[in-house]
Amino acid sequence: MKRITVLLADDHTIVREGFRHMLELEADFQVVGEAADGRKAVALAVKLRPDVVLMDIAMPRLNGLEATRQVLKALPSVKVIILTSHNDDVRVETATNSGAAGFLFKQSSTLDVCQAIREVQQGKTSFSPAIAKRFSRLHPRLPGRAEKLKPSLSQLTSRQMEVLQLIAEGKANKQMAAELGIGIKTVEKHRGHVMQKLDIHDTAGLTRYAISAGIVENTGHLAIKQ
Repeated sequence: MKRITVLLADDHTIVREGFRHMLELEADFQVVGEAADGRKAVALAVKLRPDVVLMDIAMPRLNGLEATRQVLKALPSVKVIILTSHNDDVRVETATNSGAAGFLFKQSSTLDVCQAIREVQQGKTSFSPAIAKRFSRLHPRLPGRAEKLKPSLSQLTSRQMEVLQLIAEGKANKQMAAELGIGIKTVEKHRGHVMQKLDIHDTAGLTRYAISAGIVENTGHLAIKQ
């Protein structure tokens, strides 16, 4: 029997260990790798080509939503299941726009996680019941959805998503330029485009938005000042 190969991406070691233990009890799963940040998740996915990636949203270096976009761009056949502790509208919307095939609570039961992996591997979508309910309400055919949810992260390019995350993490333009390997003027240009697309024109607003979208965690240490 060919086993379903799984890559675990979460910045908390205890969470990865829990999922690994859970999946290794099942005969049809094989955990092939673990990543503690989004960039590592993308690199390992390209290297290992797993069938399914369990992807946390809030991770250092690159958030899970952008990591999902990059994984699927490189490997369209891979199935990504987003893991979250929240089910608000912004997270559901941005996760589905990223191309994720599933969306589960981290607190989901072993049965639900295993079922979700098997379902997405078969080409289906899989959502926790509470998330599925929100997803139905946010379906494109429902009136008012576009007006209510725009602007959204789906309008941002990969580089703009990276800049938004770094802004929310309190990085100055010089730090962002060094981390991304681009010039300061280029960073400023990307920052301007992010503000324009999201219609948010200050650092505090961008930080709050990034927290609400789940791409960074609200640890109480994030810079929320201009």
